[in-house]
Amino acid sequence: MNNLVRYELNNDVATLRMDDGKANVMSIAMLIALNEALDRAEQEAKVVVLYGREGSFSGGFDLGVLKRGGAEVTTMLEAGLRLCARLVEYPLPVIAACTGHAVALGAVLLLTCDLRIGVDVGARFQISEVRIGLVMPRLALEVCRRKLAPAQFHAATTLGIPFTPASALAAGFVDELVPGYAMQEAVQRHCADFLTLNTKSFAINKRRINAQVIQAMAVAVEADIAEWKALAIGNEAT
Repeated sequence: MNNLVRYELNNDVATLRMDDGKANVMSIAMLIALNEALDRAEQEAKVVVLYGREGSFSGGFDLGVLKRGGAEVTTMLEAGLRLCARLVEYPLPVIAACTGHAVALGAVLLLTCDLRIGVDVGARFQISEVRIGLVMPRLALEVCRRKLAPAQFHAATTLGIPFTPASALAAGFVDELVPGYAMQEAVQRHCADFLTLNTKSFAINKRRINAQVIQAMAVAVEADIAEWKALAIGNEAT
């Protein structure tokens, strides 16, 4: 695990704190660190909390990598989508402590968590791909369709409209809003509750309840990867 994700274990709760000093972009290094932390938590915890840094949960994929192009792009995109798929079927309860903006893949990552707590002011929630000339991955759409309110799904994904904390709560990006100073207290309250769950039953129920979206994501990610590889080959040929 690298220093982009700080791991803490306390009373069966694994806290994963993302912090790249900026927007918490989903670089290859960040994605590797998150997966390593989730591997560890699966072995020694009963509840996982995923924290952003102050002002930013995550700004999505690393645009620097996207601009450079090459094989690194496909590696990053695939890793990001597979992380989202992993969290949807992760066997432990995952609480997202959304401490600020959640944009692009950052918003999708937020939607994969079981309970999502956001700050009540100063945060932007936006699936911004269409605003920056990118196409929404099929897997990301499956994640959004699962959690966003039907009336807001089109506005969020097709139009890329930004949401305030209040409108994000109504749309389904988050389940609860709290002042920034109360985030830790809210997280602790929910952790105490989730520690009373039967871990084995939770894992089975979660996978059973999400069976359809898990199957849809498995098909979607293969289609996404095939499309990216075809585009990469086409770009090399021109």
